[in-house]
Amino acid sequence: MDSWVRFNAQSQAKERVFRAAQYACTLLGYTLQKGGKGLEFLNTVKQLETQMSLMRKLMRLGNSAEALEAAKRAVHLSDSVLRLCLTVAHLNRAMYFACDNVLWAGKTGLLPELDQNKWSQRSFRYYLFALILNLTRDAYEISLLMEREVRSNSTSKSCTSSFTPCPLMPENSDIPSPSASPISPASFSRLPSALIPFLSRRLHRQFHLLVTVLRSNPPLLLDLLKNACDIFIPLDRLGIYPTGPGFVGACGLASSIISILTIIHPWLKLKP
Repeated sequence: MDSWVRFNAQSQAKERVFRAAQYACTLLGYTLQKGGKGLEFLNTVKQLETQMSLMRKLMRLGNSAEALEAAKRAVHLSDSVLRLCLTVAHLNRAMYFACDNVLWAGKTGLLPELDQNKWSQRSFRYYLFALILNLTRDAYEISLLMEREVRSNSTSKSCTSSFTPCPLMPENSDIPSPSASPISPASFSRLPSALIPFLSRRLHRQFHLLVTVLRSNPPLLLDLLKNACDIFIPLDRLGIYPTGPGFVGACGLASSIISILTIIHPWLKLKP
């Protein structure tokens, strides 16, 4: 069992290295094409990118079964939101890998009559759905941690100042309280200007809380960055949000580096 885990980790690491090389070629090809120089070298880079893509498809021939096994494990999670997001995400990944295997057979000549464009669009749709669910899972994890951080802060403050009342708003606040006299036109006109600093402070506190949560949870931060980078790839290939090969290459390279880091240092991988 341990040997299989090590072999699987090594295969994933090799695939991620090839992925990083593929998107580095994409980014390099875009740079060369934009500069209008080195036509022969540009063709070599594009051929290398194609070979890297074929090699990656070959290395992912068994990933559909692995994704299905991951979906079976996710079904038993106690949290209903995580169970739904991870199970459906793994099922979409399994379908994406299956379409990718069919594409590999078409590109290598095993299925010469295959409509590669149709199957490519189909595979990227499954890939996009999986990434949307992964980002939903990340947002859910962040919301849980932010709520936990707020409760922890409120508990610590209540312990340190248990006998000190905390007013909801300053005594000289321009915002009238519900128990005050009816709002006059002059007070009503000052209400938006009084709310703006309040909303600004609230947004600042929420942003500070978000930064604190992500800083204290590197696996969640890396998973969020990886999924955010990856989602631009199917959005571009499906024509939903075209960004160009340069941006796609940069995003693919960044997410591949993050994936390699999580393989080298397993504690950086978000679980489950």
